Amino acid sequence: MKKIRKGDEVVVIAGKDRGRRGTVLRRVSEERVLVEGVNRVKKHMRPNPLKGEVGGIVEKEMPIHVSNVALFNPAKEKGLKGDRVGIKVLEDGRKVRFFKSNGEMLDA
Repeated sequence: MKKIRKGDEVVVIAGKDRGRRGTVLRRVSEERVLVEGVNRVKKHMRPNPLKGEVGGIVEKEMPIHVSNVALFNPAKEKGLKGDRVGIKVLEDGRKVRFFKSNGEMLDA
């Protein structure tokens, strides 16, 4: 079970976009995620008339390592802070994620 999934709201804790908050759009690989509005770069695109793409400079999000993001905990007392996540098994055998600071479950 992955600690950070698609659709989670995360806070960047390291790098040039430190402190920014965004939603995970998708998991690119085992250890990289694509976060909305984070790690934006300018990419020079060549036009492709067969696909109908125009060329030019495009701004797009690039993947960021999962160690540089933390799950956003709205219940935490200090504004834009991320929180560590743990995984525990319930009595009925389901695995759920929970915040380490207050024990609140994410997947109820």
